[in-house]
Amino acid sequence: VGFFRENLVLFTYLHLAPIPDLTDELLKKKVTGIAYETVTDKHGALPLLTPMSEVAGRMSVQVGATYLEKEKGGRGVLLGGVPGVAPATVTIIGGGIVGTHAAKIALGMGANVTIIDLNLNRLRELDDIFGGRLHTLASNSYSIARATAEADLVIGGVLIPGASAPKLVTQQMVSKMKKGSVIVDVAIDQGGCVETARPTTHSNPSYVVDGVVHYCVTNMPGAVPHASTLALTNATFPYVMKLAQHGAEAAIKAESGIRAGVNTYQGNVTYAAVAQSQGKPWKDVMTLLG
Repeated sequence: VGFFRENLVLFTYLHLAPIPDLTDELLKKKVTGIAYETVTDKHGALPLLTPMSEVAGRMSVQVGATYLEKEKGGRGVLLGGVPGVAPATVTIIGGGIVGTHAAKIALGMGANVTIIDLNLNRLRELDDIFGGRLHTLASNSYSIARATAEADLVIGGVLIPGASAPKLVTQQMVSKMKKGSVIVDVAIDQGGCVETARPTTHSNPSYVVDGVVHYCVTNMPGAVPHASTLALTNATFPYVMKLAQHGAEAAIKAESGIRAGVNTYQGNVTYAAVAQSQGKPWKDVMTLLG
């Protein structure tokens, strides 16, 4: 924050929705804040969020498997089981990039996997992608409550681009989970989709609520910096070149994808979901550019 200044272009992950203090500083210093997580491509996808979501989704299962060990406070369950012993049950909330990659790893380790999503067409796609090897559930409070109560590992992978994640797993649901079960809330960057989740760090990554181990590190890919840096650079470099060659204002005007990434400009919030999450007014960046 101390390095913020007027006309600075900040191109990085911002995740502003749950951090109003950071937003206020960006507005105060009139920083042009271009958020990786809201930049879009020509198909409307999120190309700069995708690589870190892939990393975090895959990591969520290996982290969850580790915290299910008794030494880490878990139930002492082996994710894939062994012949004669049932595998762990993994519930994944959200069928996007995080959820899909979490499911790949969980199935690969032999777990019993359920994935929950609002979009029925996405559930159909996932059923086809995984050849019916996982269970799919339409998202509602009943399905989530039942699936979390039966789960050994719950992975939160809910995303509303730029906005705070909805609290789909309530404190009451957590209290009814198995003692020693594990929650990995990947959505914690956007405030978390579990009511009992709070941000943690790599140096102090977990805590226990109602006998349930919570792992809520806000930058999970930071644990594997080699892989994460290469994956992120592959995605960001073309955008960095456009900003460097043309300047921020020209690039924002010319490129709709970069324009979608602008969250703050000249002291204004320019991304509707951030403004809504924080109760702030917002303006379209093209109106401000003239």
